[in-house]
Amino acid sequence: MSTSLQPVGHLSPGHDLNGYIQAVNRIAVLSSEEERELGFRLYEQGDLEAARRLVMSHLRFVVHIARSYSGYGLPQADLIQEGNVGLMKAVKRFDPTQGVRLVSFAVHWIKAEIHEYVLRNWRIVKIATTKAQRKLFFNLRGAKKRLAWLNNDEVDAIAKDLDVKPQVVREMEGRLSAFDAGYDATPSEEEDQGYQAPAHYLDDERFDPAAQLEAADWEEDSTHRLQAALGELDERSRDILQRRWLAESKATLHELADVYGVSAERIRQLEKNAMKKIKQQLGDTLAA
Repeated sequence: MSTSLQPVGHLSPGHDLNGYIQAVNRIAVLSSEEERELGFRLYEQGDLEAARRLVMSHLRFVVHIARSYSGYGLPQADLIQEGNVGLMKAVKRFDPTQGVRLVSFAVHWIKAEIHEYVLRNWRIVKIATTKAQRKLFFNLRGAKKRLAWLNNDEVDAIAKDLDVKPQVVREMEGRLSAFDAGYDATPSEEEDQGYQAPAHYLDDERFDPAAQLEAADWEEDSTHRLQAALGELDERSRDILQRRWLAESKATLHELADVYGVSAERIRQLEKNAMKKIKQQLGDTLAA
């Protein structure tokens, strides 16, 4: 079943939210028998019309759930749309043989999609990436509606209830209290506060002439010292290093073994000894 379903004709939350809510509230709720019949038609026959009716009759529940996430400052229409995706995933996986009503099964999927959307969009910088952090984020967010900064007893209680360490609760509390700062000062900011914008103190040093010159000098000096160190090796060792590490098409130990008529292990030993001499030579050059 495609998750691109337009729930009510061509109407979607993003076009006319109030009209959408009124439309889904006019859709009749299925009785237990009707839901069971449609569920079996979808489960046993793959009936897409049954799937459509199951989705349509539960859109009002998505609106109800999405409204509980209004405190995150995200568009209500987007929250509903994400919840609808979760509803359609639930309908696709619904097993009527389990004897559970669809709404009880679907609430997990609806909330899961909304949670993902909130975590992706609430802040520019992600504040919860692991499963444990996501659980803590929503539980602590709910607690913070009732509490100011948590004291030690409250932190310990939440940590025990959610089975995490107290320092994890403190860290998430700090993330919740932080805010995203724009890189440039906004036009509305006063002149005496505009300097606090990151644009005034986070410099892009990639194109700094001094840094570029320093990098070029370092590369030239490193190349010169490497060539000098290679010049101190015997011809065979130098050729092995060049063909093993410096050539565009690098040779294998067995290929070099065939060239010099020795074993691959002998080539490996020669390579190791040559690398040791190179490192020693470069170290002596830097010390001088």
